[in-house]
Amino acid sequence: QVQLVESGGGLVQAGGSLRLSCALSGRTFRTYDMGWFRQTPGKERECVSAISRSGASTYYVDSVKGRFTISRDNAKNMVFLQMNSLKPEDTAVYYCAAGLEGGHHAYEYEYWGQGTQVTVSS
Repeated sequence: QVQLVESGGGLVQAGGSLRLSCALSGRTFRTYDMGWFRQTPGKERECVSAISRSGASTYYVDSVKGRFTISRDNAKNMVFLQMNSLKPEDTAVYYCAAGLEGGHHAYEYEYWGQGTQVTVSS
């Protein structure tokens, strides 16, 4: 059974930075594409960023391009999301997800973390 545990969320002022981390256990990490999603009340879960199993391919939603960077360390079974120049509209619960054929949609991911709250104050 795959388990994902996120960390690194918190409260930050606009313009600040946070780094989210996600650790995968229970399966071979390098076999999974990884994604970071976020969700606010009443809205669908949105793919913020994704990275292929090798790390060679990445995806960013337009609203975070140039501000967020996704990376992975296959030796440590971890994926990261570096978030810079944060804006109040980035406030959400952020989820880490793992999928054998992960893409930009939530249904493409089989496993999910519990989520970590990111709050950006203006």
